[in-house]
Amino acid sequence: MRVFMLAMVLSICASAFCDQPQTWRLSKDQKWQQITSDESGKYALAISKIKQLISTGRTSEAQKALAALKKDFPATAGADLDAFIAADLLYAHGKFVASIPAFDKFMDDYPTSPLYEAALEREFQMGTALLAGYKVPLLKIFRVKGYEEGAKVMNRLADRAGDAPIAQQALIEVAKSFEKRTLWREAFDTWADISSRWPTGQIGKDALLNMATTMYAGYRGPRYDATGLVSAKGYYQNYQSRYPADANQIGIDKILARIEEQIAYKQYCIAKYYQHVGIKTGAALYYDKVVSNWPAAEAGKLASVGQKETAAMKQEDITAENTFWMSKWLK
Repeated sequence: MRVFMLAMVLSICASAFCDQPQTWRLSKDQKWQQITSDESGKYALAISKIKQLISTGRTSEAQKALAALKKDFPATAGADLDAFIAADLLYAHGKFVASIPAFDKFMDDYPTSPLYEAALEREFQMGTALLAGYKVPLLKIFRVKGYEEGAKVMNRLADRAGDAPIAQQALIEVAKSFEKRTLWREAFDTWADISSRWPTGQIGKDALLNMATTMYAGYRGPRYDATGLVSAKGYYQNYQSRYPADANQIGIDKILARIEEQIAYKQYCIAKYYQHVGIKTGAALYYDKVVSNWPAAEAGKLASVGQKETAAMKQEDITAENTFWMSKWLK
């Protein structure tokens, strides 16, 4: 009977506890925290809802919630809320050029405000729009696409947010924007920045692969410098070494084989140039190099023909100027 009575008491207590409403919110360190039912808890819940509205782009609802927050919590809502609302009103009217510095000042002045993360979300939305081609005024007369301003916003945001996911996504958006505009060198630099900040995990892996692809995409052909081509080869080999299964699935071997062909052809073109301007020594040197290093490549076959043609050439009179330029080419 005692055991039965104790069980009944425990059951009643547990039921009473479970009947109490509990609300949870996600903290800055991405951990769930219970919100109390007192005034501070209700304020925290209201802030959490506003952040959610902002992060999902529901501008008008967020504006109404902010106004209600200031009305419902006059003692708690302080200067930080006023500064946030002022910046957000500029955003709501599409005045990004004024809204961005207003949010920057808000975050500088109130780094511990519960609205800090909401400000980051708002700047991320504006940065994304600018990188997509949203136009901003220039000299109060023209309107130009805000690519450059968008990249600046996202880089500042990443510096503020540290290791938070929004920092990673901000830089990824910058890199993708450069890629869409075929600005390969700028895209590579951004992926390299991402790789240096987060060298491991999925983002580190993706960054390394994108460093290789953007560097490779920037190669413009045998008439141009091949340094980027050689660098791309190195990044692909690094990826293949670190992630062999993924590299096999992507087909890195085929990409590396194609790069080798292009490197060989670039060397062949240098040899052909020397042959064309009558520098026999330089032509023979590069033809020999191609035949020796890439005998099975198409460039290797062409170079073997060039070897015979060069051997039949008369020994040229190499001037001091030719000697100088030849030494520059060989470097």
